[in-house]
Order: sequence, then structure tokens, then C-alpha cells
Amino acid sequence: MKAAMLWRLLGVSSICATALLIFGFGWAVKDTLYPNLKQETNTKEWKQEAAVRPEVNSYKNATEIRIVALGDSLTKGTGDHTGEGYVKQVAEGLRSRWNKPVTIVNNLAINGLRADELAERLESDSGFAYALKSANLILLTIGGNDLFQHARARNAKSKLSVIRMLERSKELPAVMNQFDLVTQELNRINSTAKIVYVGLYNPFYDIEELRIGSLQVQQWNAEAYSLLHSYPNMIMIPTYDLFEGKIGDFLSNDHFHPNHQGYGKIASRILDSLN
Repeated sequence: MKAAMLWRLLGVSSICATALLIFGFGWAVKDTLYPNLKQETNTKEWKQEAAVRPEVNSYKNATEIRIVALGDSLTKGTGDHTGEGYVKQVAEGLRSRWNKPVTIVNNLAINGLRADELAERLESDSGFAYALKSANLILLTIGGNDLFQHARARNAKSKLSVIRMLERSKELPAVMNQFDLVTQELNRINSTAKIVYVGLYNPFYDIEELRIGSLQVQQWNAEAYSLLHSYPNMIMIPTYDLFEGKIGDFLSNDHFHPNHQGYGKIASRILDSLN
């Protein structure tokens, strides 16, 4: 009796083991012939998401180039008797070079604007953000008022202006922190548009007492470039070499802002970089 029960248990165990073996073999064949459908589906979803994700520098492939300009009086075009500044000259150059519609959506530049003020507006002004989100090309100038706010043509040769400029150089790290906030906010608002920052120049290079300002300009440009370089859609356009030694040719009568030809030089350099 006990022997019969033992044989029965052995038989049942053999049948279960055989069934398990057959099931495992069939599952392995299925994986070989039919790859994991869930994984394939996830791959397809990722590819679809990547396909619709906006491409950095999308202005190149867009049917229309939409420009938003912001910053200080250089972007406003102050000093250009034609009123074009560099922004309108860039737009016109893009129309002829790219043979597509180019629209200046908005010029948000404000005379006298500093980096801290721009950072605050980008953070809190919904109108700024709304305009910037619609752009695929953003043009920017900032920093000139931070470095040279105490030096103007009528006071440029005074000893006081030199002292203040030297004092301002000690504040450069704090000012660069504000510029860093500007880049962060621009990236938050629009991370796919091409952002072109116009570097600084020393408008007082021809005044011996203030030629030292070129050293501050170089330091600013170097640190600004380092900050911009961390964002794949941001570039800096150097301009200091356009004006040093040629102040009389490319500056307006206020001895601070470019004239029409000076803005044209800036626009030409921007266009070359975008091509």
C-alpha cells in the first residue's frame, strides 16, 4: 500500500516537472521569436517624444525667423541717426541671406538698463516672458551700464571718473552674478531659441585716463563667455576689436554709443556667426 502511494507521488512529481520544463522552453522560444513588446513600445514612445521636441537653434529650419531683442541702449539703437541700430540691420541681413520671412516680434531694450534690473524683469515680468517664448532668435546687450555708468563724455577726463571706474572693477564678481541670473532666466523662459549676446567694448579707449577700462571689458567678456558657453544655444559676439583704435569712425557724438556704421559692424559680425 505504501509502495503504491510512493509510486503515485513520484508519477505526479514527474508530470509537474515535465510540464514546467515544457513551459520554460516555450517561453524562451517566444522571447527569441517575439522581442519584448513593452520595451519596443517604450522605445517608440521615446522616439516620438524626441521627434516633437523643439530643436536647439531651430531658427535655421523654421519657415520664419522671429526675433526678440532685449537689453540696454545698444539694443535700442541709441546713437544711430537712422534709427536702425544693429537689430534692424541683422533682420535685413537675414532676409537677404536666408531668403525667408524675418519678423522683429519685439524690441524690449531699455536705456540705462543694468544686469540686475534685467534679471529682475526676466524673473517677474510676464510680458517679457511671453515675447521671449515666441522667438527663435534672441539678441541681447547688457553690462555697459554696469561698468561705465559713472563715466560719460562730459566727465570722462575727470579724476573722479577714473576713481569710480576702478572702484567699479571691485564689484565685478557681484555684477557677473547678476549676468549669470540673466542667462539662467533666459534658459528657463526659452531654452531652444538661439541667443546672441553682444560683448562689451571700451568707448573711452582714446582717453588715456580711461584706457584702463579695457582691462575690465576683457575680464567681463571672458567671464560672460564662460557662462554662456555652458548653454548650447547661447553665443557671444566680440566687439571690442571693432572699436579700439577706431573710436572716431564708429562712435556717435555722445562718445559712448555706436553710430550707424558702428552698429553695422556689429550686425555684420552677428550675421557671420549665424551663417
